[in-house]
Amino acid sequence: MIDLKLLEHLEGFLTDSRRKKFHHVLSGRTKHFTVATEDVYQLHNTSAVIRSCDVFGIQEVHIVEEINSKRIDREIAMGAQKWVDLKRHHHVKDAIKTLKQEGYQIVATTPHTNDCQLHEFDVTKKSCFFFGRETEGLSQDVLDSADVFLKIPMAGFTESLNISVSAAIILQHVTTKLKQTHLDWQLSENEKLEKRLDWIKKTIKSYDKIVARYYEENNLT
Repeated sequence: MIDLKLLEHLEGFLTDSRRKKFHHVLSGRTKHFTVATEDVYQLHNTSAVIRSCDVFGIQEVHIVEEINSKRIDREIAMGAQKWVDLKRHHHVKDAIKTLKQEGYQIVATTPHTNDCQLHEFDVTKKSCFFFGRETEGLSQDVLDSADVFLKIPMAGFTESLNISVSAAIILQHVTTKLKQTHLDWQLSENEKLEKRLDWIKKTIKSYDKIVARYYEENNLT
């Protein structure tokens, strides 16, 4: 349970523009869609995907590191890792199981015999978009578990896109369409409160001291 009085107190340490920014960004956040990257080798690709998720309002990103495990490139992510929740998995089967238990359909972003063109995709379904390794693509585990195979239409000689570019194209399209529906796609009020507190904690350097002083002054220790 969020202490609303503490939250209000902490927001007093933010600038007015920062406080308004938090509220504005949260109004566009969603967990209706999420993204999973599977053993992406190039560090800047995962970082760029996280940045795109932040830009298009995706609150959670799942990172599968069964083979490749690397730190997030802060320069390329542009601080997006502070605002997006990163969920790490050591095995892709565990990630798929968790996502399905949370009600997500698994969307494999890869050309397939029974693929779905991006403009045909049903945005009303809660979905996790899987992006695979740069050369090998998605693993057989993901392909076998996929509910949908999603394809970006291409008309050139090149038959594939960098995964960070693919992610940006797909997320821009599906989030735009989602916001045109009557679905309850936003975060719950409690989730918004939790993120406000989380973002404040990541913003104020003396957070712990301020909280301790607040409880002391209000005889709540």
